[in-house]
Amino acid sequence: MGHCARVNDSCGRCDTPLPFDFTMAFQPIVDVQTATIISYEALVRGRDGESAYSVISQVTDEMLYRFDQACRVKAIELASQLMMQERLSINFLPNAVYEPQACIQATLQACERVGWPTERIVFEITETELVEDRQHMRNIVDTYRGMGFTTAIDDFGNGFANLDLLTDLRPDKLKIDRALVMSCHADRRRQAILRALTSLANELDIQLIAEGVETREEAIWLVSHGIHHQQGFYYARPALQSLCQTRLSEPLLDIRRQADQQGPD
Repeated sequence: MGHCARVNDSCGRCDTPLPFDFTMAFQPIVDVQTATIISYEALVRGRDGESAYSVISQVTDEMLYRFDQACRVKAIELASQLMMQERLSINFLPNAVYEPQACIQATLQACERVGWPTERIVFEITETELVEDRQHMRNIVDTYRGMGFTTAIDDFGNGFANLDLLTDLRPDKLKIDRALVMSCHADRRRQAILRALTSLANELDIQLIAEGVETREEAIWLVSHGIHHQQGFYYARPALQSLCQTRLSEPLLDIRRQADQQGPD
């Protein structure tokens, strides 16, 4: 990695404005066991709700650092404005972090400005395939954990976000990719992999979150096999500059009751 460009509390890479505007949508992450929303993931969107791709496609290599910092600040500011009480999950690009202690300063300043507790931030590592320096990624995770942040690996089990990451990294959470969750209630191969992941996570003291839960059957099977933290369209779609307006307690209680009756296979 290159050197950090922050001098006298200013960074030429991160502090100059972007040539486009964007906002955030928020999708809840639930705990079926307690029938509650435990956190929200901030997902980048265009000002009028345009897709994440429509925004990210405008980001050049030269803008990468500014964009990463701007996303963090925007997510924290909006979460505060919405009076979010749950944890806030923010995606970050490891290649947009030159030196963890320096590159976290804009995040800390935003938290202080709006009164957001740093212990309620979860940093999700994305696009791990672009990181050639595994030690650099480990340094980021260890530094963030040491500062009281929670860390997670996103899209685990798909592409480059695979088991070998756990030989170097010590994340608090793994977000299981939709590719493994899809039709898990009826697919024995996926079931075998998910059981193994559950055992591994217990052994390493890592919390699992199932991403992309889209059906009641998937949700029930996951809960019955110990994966209580879930996220997906079955519960709620991302809401533009808003928190979930649907009362989820009853659906969550129903999933929990069905999982208890069904039990593990």
